[in-house]
Amino acid sequence: MAGTLLLLLPASRTQGSGPDILVAAFTTVSAVCVTGLITVDTASYWTPFGQSVILALIHVGGLGVMALATLLTIAVRGHLGLRTRLVAQAETHTSAVGDVRRVLLQMVLVLLSVEAVLTGVLALRFHQHYGHSWGSSWWLAFFHAGSAFNNAGFSLFSDNLVGLATDPVVILPICAAIVLGGLGFPVLRELAMRCRRRPGARRPRLSLHSTMTLWGTVVLLVLGIACFWAFEGGGVLASRPVGDQALGAIAGSVFPRTAGFNSVDYGAVGEETKLVTILLMFVGGGSAGTAGGIKITTLMVLVFAVLAEVRGRSDVTVGPRRLPAVVLCQALAVSALAAALVLGSTLLLTALTGLPVIDVSFEVVSAFATVGLSTGITAGLPPTAQLVLMVLMFVGRVGTITVAAALAMRATPPKFHYPKERPVVG
Repeated sequence: MAGTLLLLLPASRTQGSGPDILVAAFTTVSAVCVTGLITVDTASYWTPFGQSVILALIHVGGLGVMALATLLTIAVRGHLGLRTRLVAQAETHTSAVGDVRRVLLQMVLVLLSVEAVLTGVLALRFHQHYGHSWGSSWWLAFFHAGSAFNNAGFSLFSDNLVGLATDPVVILPICAAIVLGGLGFPVLRELAMRCRRRPGARRPRLSLHSTMTLWGTVVLLVLGIACFWAFEGGGVLASRPVGDQALGAIAGSVFPRTAGFNSVDYGAVGEETKLVTILLMFVGGGSAGTAGGIKITTLMVLVFAVLAEVRGRSDVTVGPRRLPAVVLCQALAVSALAAALVLGSTLLLTALTGLPVIDVSFEVVSAFATVGLSTGITAGLPPTAQLVLMVLMFVGRVGTITVAAALAMRATPPKFHYPKERPVVG
């Protein structure tokens, strides 16, 4: 609501752009949910003040509302009460209540460090290679750095990053920031602890969560690059040299991981590429980070559960560790709820718009997984369809389990258990 009101101010819009509540609300939801779907051109519709509001909303969504509120409490009061620590502990995924303050400050330090480095690299490139003034270069760099690390996908170029698609000095640092933001703060924290170990001390062991997130990220990135290059090497990448094709394939694999930038026109890619991109968007990135989707760990848990069933094992193991039943139930619930929401929304939007199913499903998954990629149909959707996308972005950012639990209000422990009976499955 606050973001919508700020974007409705005359100072937020360029001359000739009248107030539009739906445009302001859609942009706000997209920014807070770090999605990147837009119905108007960010570069020409919004003034620098409006763009600053969008960037601030992106950081609120990237850090998390409760994490930001806790940081403000630290700034004002200098300490945290037990209730504030418990609330922030859930969002930061810390194991101990006493670690909340330190973890929050580390989150801010990581965010500022990555964005500062990326801002410097991009500002130099925009000024020296593209001829922008220093003021314009720093603003463009700062905005895109925040949008990249927070996996938002908003851009101040009307064609997003299509005009920069063959520039590795711009694309590769942005891809690196997207991957770092998508890994999640718990993984980044563990990696930092391993790098800071004392000489001669034993290197800390990575947790199962971090191991699964890192390996899953590598596998999905490699598969995404291979598929995008294979399907579009003779398509939208056909006119580019081999080096530029490789750069386009890397971007085509990284950007769907809930980042939302695009270096190609997704309205012109093949149906196979759209399907692969939909799958990458649906999975998303790591937990407790800036990415969306069902998360890599959810997919990995389901994969290992299937492998255990195929091998005839009662326990689901990942290396030397066994997964508890509650984790399997959570992974199944997240995936099932997400799939049901995506399928239902695709059916609804197809009935409302009459557009091809592949394009509608692309838009729906992009909204739910808080990605922001589009085949170009967002602005032309009827208001009802845009409202559906707003709900999808909100649910995708907050989480399907959280929304389901909120609707149920509270968990009621059973007072008795029914007798077991095993139906035939498969």
